[in-house]
Amino acid sequence: MSERTATVRRLLIAHFGGDEAGFRTAAREIVKHERRLNHTVLANDLEQILNGANGSPRKAKSFFATYSGGAGQLPKDRERDASLVEVSDSDRELEDLVLTDDVRRGLDRVVRERRSADLLRSHGMTPVQKMLFCGPPGCGKTAAAGALANALYLPLATVRFDAVVSSYLGETAANLRKVFDFARQRPVLLFFDEFDAIGKHRDAADEHGEIKRVVNSFLQLLDGFHSETLTVAATNHQGLLDPALWRRFDEILLFPPPTAEEIETLLCRRFRQITVSKSTRLRSVARSLEGLSHADVERVAEDAIKETLLDGREQVTPSVLRRSLERQLRRGAVTVRAITDTGEGEPPSGPPGRDSSEN
Repeated sequence: MSERTATVRRLLIAHFGGDEAGFRTAAREIVKHERRLNHTVLANDLEQILNGANGSPRKAKSFFATYSGGAGQLPKDRERDASLVEVSDSDRELEDLVLTDDVRRGLDRVVRERRSADLLRSHGMTPVQKMLFCGPPGCGKTAAAGALANALYLPLATVRFDAVVSSYLGETAANLRKVFDFARQRPVLLFFDEFDAIGKHRDAADEHGEIKRVVNSFLQLLDGFHSETLTVAATNHQGLLDPALWRRFDEILLFPPPTAEEIETLLCRRFRQITVSKSTRLRSVARSLEGLSHADVERVAEDAIKETLLDGREQVTPSVLRRSLERQLRRGAVTVRAITDTGEGEPPSGPPGRDSSEN
């Protein structure tokens, strides 16, 4: 049994046995262990929680409730009393994502910088604090944010734009201020998905004065935000972003559609749970799927697995894969027609009829 495993075991025994002193001793040993591994953000966070719990004894579960960011502490919209962020613990792993070499190197670099924050600060430098993920829908931006949070031992705090954006004058900016105040209280990975919802170009002809005030407020909040929190914004429409936003980000990563080689890797991973017939050439299948997003490729694979199981077969065959691809292309064609008919934007990029919707 490793030292870490033994400490966690003592922590749980003390927790469920109501042994406050034993619990604190084991918890502080974990803090020391994380510091030795240069997991500074996690160690500081755990230490802050322990120090904040000094005083009168509390129920044993209070430590875990505080660390998970209970719903009662989340910022709320005054108009609807809705939570402005959704906090979760991601179980995604960076190693499990199929990414380009550039994106993987960029994410690995961020993890190294954040884990060695004390070393960098001792030399007058700071680790990456603000990142922007760009690229077509369904190409891994959201998944990467979750995996990055997991790698840094940070809760994933996803901003809920349905609650943040308000119809009342000035309320959207006020909600954004609440979000950043929340992120100052304890380290999280603060994730702004669909970032163009509040970061649109202020000179756009179809935008009114309120969006300009929102962008101005966001720029001010971002400039004044100094915290252990890592801020990540993601957008499918980087061309819509206000130019002033770009220089606020320390790191910008582009998530392109997968190559044929990456598609083959995706298919191999998705088909681990089932046998693929010897007549199925995944490399050839992957070439036929070029132009689809990661999410689309996974949807084709899942559809093929479902059909195989429902038909009582033991192997995925080429004909099953072909039908799954045809269904995906029909789905994409419907999406393109719907967007074109409503005039709500440009059709998804890629080959005609190929959908790129985000998972």
